[in-house]
Amino acid sequence: MLVDGGLGFDLAKAADAARDAEAVGYDGVWTAETSHDPFLPLLLGAGATERIELGTGIAVAFARSPMTLANTAYDLQAYSGGRLLLGLGSQIKAHITKRFSMPWSHPAPRMREFILAMRAIWDAWDTGDKLDFRGDFYQHTLMTPFFNPGPNPHGQPKVFLAAVGRLMTEVAGETADGILCHGFTTESYLREVTVPALERGLAKRDRTLADGGFQLSLPAFVVTGTTEEEVARSAKGVREQIAFYGSTPAYRGVLEHHGWGDLQTELNALSKQGAWVAMGELVDDDILDAFAVQGPPDQIAPQLHDRFGGLIDRVSFYAPYKSAPDTWLPIIESLKAG
Repeated sequence: MLVDGGLGFDLAKAADAARDAEAVGYDGVWTAETSHDPFLPLLLGAGATERIELGTGIAVAFARSPMTLANTAYDLQAYSGGRLLLGLGSQIKAHITKRFSMPWSHPAPRMREFILAMRAIWDAWDTGDKLDFRGDFYQHTLMTPFFNPGPNPHGQPKVFLAAVGRLMTEVAGETADGILCHGFTTESYLREVTVPALERGLAKRDRTLADGGFQLSLPAFVVTGTTEEEVARSAKGVREQIAFYGSTPAYRGVLEHHGWGDLQTELNALSKQGAWVAMGELVDDDILDAFAVQGPPDQIAPQLHDRFGGLIDRVSFYAPYKSAPDTWLPIIESLKAG
């Protein structure tokens, strides 16, 4: 099981942070697109490291065009020596239309076409063949030699797609090299909803998960600490984060899978009142246990292996609370030791 970490947004610290992550033993580091650009820290991290993979988790696809993203990914793939993991996500309608001022419609079919268009662009650069992609949402039919960078010396980047629902998960299986599972995911949901949807998508290109080459990446909620106070603080942080995600209509299906659909309605109502603490208190012990692994640091790796071994390929620690960096070092070592 590969173990990944995060790369912050401070460009002055990005190179050192990536170097430290590589030295500690992380297999990859990921950035997110929230208040800063997700690609610039990866550029700096690539220049400071040799082995570690560098991913966006996620870059907002619909805030860009397939062409602009194809260019950015090409250059990062080349500069990093083939270590880019291009993680994409759709975001939600309000952000795409009101924050990015970009079109929104049919997110799963649009994402499928976005990734296929990007791959068509890379193929045209690799082969020199005419670019002729004509879809319902994107059309790319012009590529003159002046704008063609030629074949990437390190091959095309791996594409990961963030998905929760069945349709987007199928798109991941059909078009991507891996899936970025959401932290708001349980073992049961992964096994009974995510994996079957991925298999349906992979079948469209005559592949299965058993063939290998397709990776499942999961940021796993972790409740841990070395004192009762630390454990209580970490549990509170995780409960509140679960409640925040649970209030979102897009993630209702995960709760419904467990028979907790009514909780989403209640959490959503409280979120509109800004009652964040009260929301966390609605996440009982059964719900916490379904979403998070819990225990002292020396029990976390075995629990992750028991719960997700043979199911996921990459794991990161979703810990929405302050913790000492040393807390995670033995967990990383244990996970990598198998």
